[in-house]
Amino acid sequence: MIQYKKDIDHIAVLNLDMKDRTVNIFNHEIVNAFVPVVEHLKKEKEKGKLKGIILTSSKKTFLTGGDLDYLMQNNEPKDIFNYSQKVQKFFRDLENPGVPVVAAINGSVLGSGFELALACHKRIVVDDPKIKIGLPEVNLGLMTGGGASIRLLWLLGIEKAYEVLTSKKIYNPKQAYECGIVDELVSDEDQMMEAARRWILEQKESKRIWDLIPGSSPIEKNNINTLRLVQQMTARSMKDNQGNFPAFSAILNTLAEGLYVDFDTACKIESRYFAELLQTKECKNMMKTFWFDLNKIKNNDMRPKGYGKFRPKKVGIIGAGNMGSGIAISCLLNGLNVVMKDVSKSVVLMSKEYIGNRFLEMLQQNKITKAVQESALANFTSTDDAKDFKDCDIVIEAVFENKNVKVNVTKEAEIYLDQYAILGTNTVSISITELGAQTQRPENFIGLHFFSPVEDVPLCEVVKGKLTSDETVARAFDFVKKIKKTPILIKDNWGFFSSRVQNTFILEGVQMLQEGYPAALIENLAYQAGMRKGALALADTLSLNLVLNYEQQAAKHYGPKYIAHPAVTPLKIMIEEAKRPGRPSKSGFYDYDSQNAERLKLWENLTDHFPMSRGTEDNEELKERLLFVQVLEALWVLYEGVVKSVPEANLGSIYGWGFPSFRGGVIQYICDYGKEAFVAKCKQLEKVHGPRFKVPSNIDKVLDDTPKGKLQGKA
Repeated sequence: MIQYKKDIDHIAVLNLDMKDRTVNIFNHEIVNAFVPVVEHLKKEKEKGKLKGIILTSSKKTFLTGGDLDYLMQNNEPKDIFNYSQKVQKFFRDLENPGVPVVAAINGSVLGSGFELALACHKRIVVDDPKIKIGLPEVNLGLMTGGGASIRLLWLLGIEKAYEVLTSKKIYNPKQAYECGIVDELVSDEDQMMEAARRWILEQKESKRIWDLIPGSSPIEKNNINTLRLVQQMTARSMKDNQGNFPAFSAILNTLAEGLYVDFDTACKIESRYFAELLQTKECKNMMKTFWFDLNKIKNNDMRPKGYGKFRPKKVGIIGAGNMGSGIAISCLLNGLNVVMKDVSKSVVLMSKEYIGNRFLEMLQQNKITKAVQESALANFTSTDDAKDFKDCDIVIEAVFENKNVKVNVTKEAEIYLDQYAILGTNTVSISITELGAQTQRPENFIGLHFFSPVEDVPLCEVVKGKLTSDETVARAFDFVKKIKKTPILIKDNWGFFSSRVQNTFILEGVQMLQEGYPAALIENLAYQAGMRKGALALADTLSLNLVLNYEQQAAKHYGPKYIAHPAVTPLKIMIEEAKRPGRPSKSGFYDYDSQNAERLKLWENLTDHFPMSRGTEDNEELKERLLFVQVLEALWVLYEGVVKSVPEANLGSIYGWGFPSFRGGVIQYICDYGKEAFVAKCKQLEKVHGPRFKVPSNIDKVLDDTPKGKLQGKA
């Protein structure tokens, strides 16, 4: 667990090496293991036999994670508060042995692991871009509970500390050094240990800044500039998060209150907010989805069993537009060779220029190194000849949404591929089975639906056609994970998953417009509800024709059972009468810049077609309508087997089209709302607005398959 060694200079090296684990994880086990070690070190100091302490690791990680299983299961605020206080005491003991303590970081250090590093007097890191550093707790709806927020407050000041704690950013060593959360970079582990020893031997003082003057606080209590800064930060936080993420408020409150008290009192304040935060539904929702659900998917639960790991080296991409370029960037950054084809080399060279500019931005932001940039660009080949796809392990077409074009470019590429190569399509609306039937080897054909911007959205729908083999699905999963995306398995069905459910949100917003609600109100309520984009803005982005096309697919799929959505009428008015089919035509519900198609403002003549007759008295119900239609459609999708699992539905909804993350995803929303209350509200809405609010009969089975979800709701 902890290997102890002391050299002739009386410097103790504590090497973290958790037994039977590939990585060092911060949990109760490691805290308990440290207690006797720290006591021994204090005795060594009393005997004059200890000059300093170096903490390092024998594994590829330094120390990561936290005891999330314990936090998820425990609902008692007092227990959570005491847990936080116990961890804080451990860190205080670690930073107060009477000698300098150095964290010699030779691997990734995240979450509570980095809290431990912050409790050390100095942090020296090997400058390896693969090392990840930071406090990403806010991604799980959490905050730090071991005193890190207070240490950062003293070290960085309130504004920088808040940014580090809430930016959701994971830093590489250079970025961490620039923002001030690590102290020194070295080139390798030998230099790291040498620098740690040298620094310890140079030190005459072994106290932290907050312990130099007992009872001191970070600032003067009457500092009016800091008061104004806190007010500004509060306003920015409310604007950015709409008050939907309690972690942001808890962090800011902890920092603001911690300004005026001594260090240990401030840490108790952190423990109090930490315990309060763990009681919120938002925190529980996000922990369940972004930790438990995501890990279930990452652990290959959805990947077909019995097939060896696919290790692609060369990827072909057909189509040099934004989607093709984004796929290329993701592949290149993960060490793959890319061959990109379009109708002419000049078109592909434009994509290469775009990719080069994106890499330059990443380099300037220290997201990648010069070596990675040069290697990625060297691995890119542009072509207008399909024969250059020879030796590709997988070819993905990302041309515009036209069945004939997709069939033709796929056939052209397939001629040059061997019998094992995968053919993928990025279609958002065309049947995978129908496209695959046109190929020589339909068992090797699969849907790979990425989301824009591809390099930023960590999701890919893997769509299995009726003729697609399980082996191809398994290999597709491996490819998607290779480029650091989360794969979710989807059955070939109209609209697949994300497009189909997303469309209900769009249609409901359009229908509200027809009912006489102001367009600006509809859009703002979507933001307040936590959606990433307003319904009308999203309709424009996709194009109103595509939105209507999904509804036509539903009509074809369900036949005589199909009930037309009332929003079809206003969509046709926009397309046929107003001649404003969306952003691709630079005119839709919004006006767009004629040069770059940047969204400007809502079209001023909307009221000519959709007169305003309703006010703001129904705001809460409107927000619920926008969310309920998505949840209900997701239940139908699960009922029909389009998505196989609740974790995939939850993650897919958040990553895919921006369902509110603080709700935990489309299915977790039911647990958040309470099943009985949800069903009752649906019945009310069904009476007024029709069968689109009818609750599917599978709701109980879905919730029974979500044991973790029951912890959060009244279901």
